[in-house]
Amino acid sequence: MIRVCQGHVGRVAQGDIYRNVPMLEYVAQADSDVEMSVLYFPLVIVLTQDCDLAQDQRRRSLPEGSGDNHDKMLLSVLVAPLYNAEQVFQGTHMESFGLKMAGIPDKYTKGKIRANQLPRYHYVEFPRSVGMIPSIIDFKHYFPTNLGLLVKTRADYHVCQVSELFREDIPHRFASFLSRIGLPPDDATAPPAEPESGSGAVSPVGEHPASSTK
Repeated sequence: MIRVCQGHVGRVAQGDIYRNVPMLEYVAQADSDVEMSVLYFPLVIVLTQDCDLAQDQRRRSLPEGSGDNHDKMLLSVLVAPLYNAEQVFQGTHMESFGLKMAGIPDKYTKGKIRANQLPRYHYVEFPRSVGMIPSIIDFKHYFPTNLGLLVKTRADYHVCQVSELFREDIPHRFASFLSRIGLPPDDATAPPAEPESGSGAVSPVGEHPASSTK
């Protein structure tokens, strides 16, 4: 179980949890018609480093025309959705977006997720005082959102903030997952090994040399 602060530091901070946050999916224009798709996520958590958010706030608080440059200002804030844990286990957490996800039915995998032993997921259990159900962050799902929007809607949509001790673990695990080295899929192709000259060597029983495709 994590610890949270239900107040806030007067600015957007790392570990902040907001509700009803929009993600711009796409904008398409045909002649004079403009089509825009926006997805709203019930809950998101701010992943952007707190030192960057603090420097941004200090720069924005300077009087108009002061300051040498805008180097410390952020273009956006990185957030990740918080999903209902039971819906993630059932594979139904993206149904409202028309997406079918793989369920996680076995108890062993659920236990590893709850213990934060699977790199892709981060399980969060809140204190009862917050009134939030256990949630899961899927590190494959993240998006930038407008910093000004979070500032303007903070009074109505700020839920709580994960305390410092626990919030540091989330972006650390996210960065680790994002920087993993991708391996080829099981059916990836590679040229077969050449047998030794004159040996007539063949693959061992049960092993098959990969075939190459173009």
